[in-house]
Order: sequence, then C-alpha cells, then structure tokens
Amino acid sequence: MANGSACRSLSAVGSFIGQTESYTCQANRRSSLAFAFHSKNLQAVSSGRYSEANAATLLPSLNSSFNGISSIALHATQRPCTPASQARQRGGAVTASASRKVLLVNTHAGGHAVIGFWLAKQLQEDGHKVTFFIAGDESSDKNKKEPFTKLEELRSAGVKVVWGSPAKVGGAVEGSFDTVIDNNGKDLESVQPVAEWALSNGASQFLFVSSAGIYKNTEEPPHVEGDPVKADAGHVQVEKYLNEAGFSSGAAFFRPQYITGKYNNKDCEEWFFDRIARDRAVPIPGSGMQITNITPVTDLAAILAAAVNQPEKAAGQVFNLVGDRGVTFDGLVRLAAKAAGKDPKEVKIVHYDPKKADVDVKKAFPFRNVHFYAEPRAAKKLLGVTPQAQLLDVLTARYQDYVASGRNKKDLKDKLALDDKILKSVK
Repeated sequence: MANGSACRSLSAVGSFIGQTESYTCQANRRSSLAFAFHSKNLQAVSSGRYSEANAATLLPSLNSSFNGISSIALHATQRPCTPASQARQRGGAVTASASRKVLLVNTHAGGHAVIGFWLAKQLQEDGHKVTFFIAGDESSDKNKKEPFTKLEELRSAGVKVVWGSPAKVGGAVEGSFDTVIDNNGKDLESVQPVAEWALSNGASQFLFVSSAGIYKNTEEPPHVEGDPVKADAGHVQVEKYLNEAGFSSGAAFFRPQYITGKYNNKDCEEWFFDRIARDRAVPIPGSGMQITNITPVTDLAAILAAAVNQPEKAAGQVFNLVGDRGVTFDGLVRLAAKAAGKDPKEVKIVHYDPKKADVDVKKAFPFRNVHFYAEPRAAKKLLGVTPQAQLLDVLTARYQDYVASGRNKKDLKDKLALDDKILKSVK
C-alpha cells in the first residue's frame, strides 16, 4: 500500500495536471493513470506501488511554476457525467415534510454575492421556503449591479427578498427559521449577531460561507478538508465559534475559491475577454502553468443546497466549495479564446516576471500567482454531490453576456495601461 503522502500527490496530479483546457466531470475516474515526464526522463505507471520520493517528484511546490517539465501526458479512464437531476437526488430529495424555512443572509457586494442568488433559487426549487436577506440599504448603488438587478427572478420563484443590517436581522424578518445561512460575514463582529439571533429564534442549523483563502500554503496541493489553516484569519475564528455555538442540527462551513457564472459581478473571466476581444496579447505572470479552481456558481449552489437537504450529514463538517477540476492560467486563456469564438493558437500569451516588470501582480492579474486549488472531497463523500457544469460552456455563455452588455466595444485604454507597461518590459 502506498503511503498517504505519495497517494495524495499522485491524486493531485491525476486530478489536475494536463487538464489545462478541460472541466469535465471526473467523479468516476479510475485509478489507472499513466504519467510521462519526458524532461526528467521519469515514468510512473499505476501499479498500486509508489515511493514517497517518486510521488514528491511528480508534483511541484506550491510556489513553483513547473519549470523544467517540457511534456506532461495523462491517460485516464472515466465514465460519462451524471445528469444534474440525478446529482440532486443523491444530494437528498426533499419531501413536503422535510421542507425547511431558510433565511439566507447575503453580501451586497463582492464575488460571493452571486452564490447566494443561485442558492436561493435552488433551495426554492427544492421545496424550501426561502427569505433572501441582503445586507445593506435597498437604495445603495451596489444594488444596481447583477445579481441584484435580477431579484425579480427570485420573487417570481417565490423567494421573499428583504434588506437590512445583519446586526438587526430580527427586526427585518418575520417568523422563525429552521436553517440560517450566512453568506455575508468575514469575522465574528459581523456573524455573531446573526448566529445569536438564530439560536434565540429556534434555528437548528447554521451554514457559513467561509473562504479557501484561509488555508496555509502547502507543498502537497490540492487543499483538502482538514489541512492547516491560518489561525488568525477572521473566517477561522467564525468557524470555531459556530462549531461551539450549540445548534441542534449543527453548523457547517463552506470554503469557496474563484467563481464564474451568470450574474457574477466580479471581474474574473471578463479580465481575459477584455484582452481577447480586442486582439491584444494576454500578459500572464510566471510560466502560466499555475493551477487554480474556477467553479461555475450553479455547482456551488448545489453543494450548499445538499447540506440543507441533509442536515445530519453536514453537521460539524467543513466542505471545500469548489469544482473537482483545475485549470492552468494558460489553459484559461485558451478556454476564454474558444468561448469568444477565436482560435486559441492565434491568441498571444506573454509570460512575464512581475518583479522585472515592476508591477504589483495583485493589480495586474485577477488570481493568486501560485498554485491555489482545492478538491471537494467532503461534498462528494458526505453529501453525494458531483459537480456538473462544464467550464467551457459557462465561459461561452458569459462571453455572450459580455458582448450583449457592450463591454467588448468600450474604451478600456486606461484599464489596459498596466498591460502596456508589462508588455514593454518583456521586449
């Protein structure tokens, strides 16, 4: 039997390496994997026996950029994806007697906002009675952005929509709730008042949307549930508090990474579209082989909904709120090109060193400039949920929305000025 470290490293490679342009379902991937690393003249073929040394060789450091690997080949056998309807059934079918009253406290800005929108829709569809509580003032300019401009979709589905301060949630909603979901707070100051009210109001279950950003850097990616976290992070303090708060059906914690999908209001795929639509070179920091998670929001909503449908299985658990496939930075450029109807080979990718270009990479690029990805092991094992959405399909739909908004024709000279500085630095 291979030791845990070797198996984990090989699993990470099998799940992510060589999949730069694919986001297909891999829940039933068999263990028959073959890897060829020609630059190191190293081959490891699955036989059930791996040495720790070989496993460590197969997967680079979190901060590495795959330098020295000239060719990576992956062969795997997998069965077709399961239809979304069947995935929801595995996540726990809802009967009339199991219908729950759910309060969803949602942030009014940022990347997580769209999670709550699609979760409210999914829960209502599953037969629950949902109140969508938006943190903030209804007259705020922030509500002029998606998904908040689409709230009529929720209302027409039967979701009740209200606004207010989470610290005074009791004065903004009526009645009691079985489940309270906080998709707003990042620290105890913002979450504790909601949790205390939920307990006093008789809620039995509390779900908290945390962040995968709380994981410490690791030499053995991907991040999995149970990995070390940053003790001083606000989300960590909230998770600890809620775990001891005393909800009768328990609390559960969900750690998302990068999100895409309809009504997303945080630039993610748009960063790539802005350059591809204008036939500009796409500046990518490092080698472009850094791996990350970008998950369609409907898959995230499905995981959270399954936890509401199966409170006994979710109680006290941590769930990585991500898809089960990764994508490299260069792979994402090619996928975005395909989504825009262009030949990926015709899109120029320029790799650069942020230090030599004298730029703050956080301002120049929308993702962390390291390998940063996780696996949804707990969601699959405990909730029976398998991600369904295809990244290319979602990006294609997003590009259509991008064009419909007219952004492809806007003057982005100022926005792209930093690109010009970077491109000049590599000439």
